[in-house]
Amino acid sequence: MLDWFNQIQWEYLYDPELAVNSLPFLLEGLKVTMIIALFSMVFALILGLLLGIARMSKYWFIRWPARIYISFMRGTPLLVFIFILYYGIPVLGVEFKSAIVAGIVGISLNFAAYNAEVVRSAIMSVPRGQWEAAASLQMSYVQTLRRVIIPQATRIALPPTFNIFMDIVKGTSLASVITVQELLYSSRLVAGRTFDSMTMYITAALIYWVVCIIIGYFQEKLEKRYNRYLSKR
Repeated sequence: MLDWFNQIQWEYLYDPELAVNSLPFLLEGLKVTMIIALFSMVFALILGLLLGIARMSKYWFIRWPARIYISFMRGTPLLVFIFILYYGIPVLGVEFKSAIVAGIVGISLNFAAYNAEVVRSAIMSVPRGQWEAAASLQMSYVQTLRRVIIPQATRIALPPTFNIFMDIVKGTSLASVITVQELLYSSRLVAGRTFDSMTMYITAALIYWVVCIIIGYFQEKLEKRYNRYLSKR
């Protein structure tokens, strides 16, 4: 066992000099990654909120389309859906202006289904008495959601929502298969030129990790803020 360990050529496992020299190029790819991730998260939040509310509707013609959409998106791989959008939809005469737009649309539509379930579970976690109290004040359904339910559900939805954002950041790597020059695609370009795949992929993984650590930091800050307000009640 020790002989196998000693025979590993560690100098070929990771080249710090190559990683540092390639960092500016990789950071350009990271910019594209974050642009895709931020736009996708915003659209996924908006659509997820609408889907989550529709999922709870008492009207079947609103509830069932939302359920089918959520089931389909959660039950199919994101990569397959991106392929359908980028390579399949043009058959119908619909083409995206760029691969980045296709990536944003695909990721947004897919993760909206996960956000919808987060919204639904968070709203259902709010005590039923809050609905009854709003009804006693003669608030409409929309007013009750906007002024009473959603503000309380937001605190409950924060942790899973940030987890989804982390998944979106990592999921942007799938956009590389449709030639979007994000972080992973940039790493592959350098790896192909230098023939050092291990160094570049490890570096890309470390960059993804740092980004997720930063996202986790803001998650903790927001959770503490909401919990502080909660404790003052």
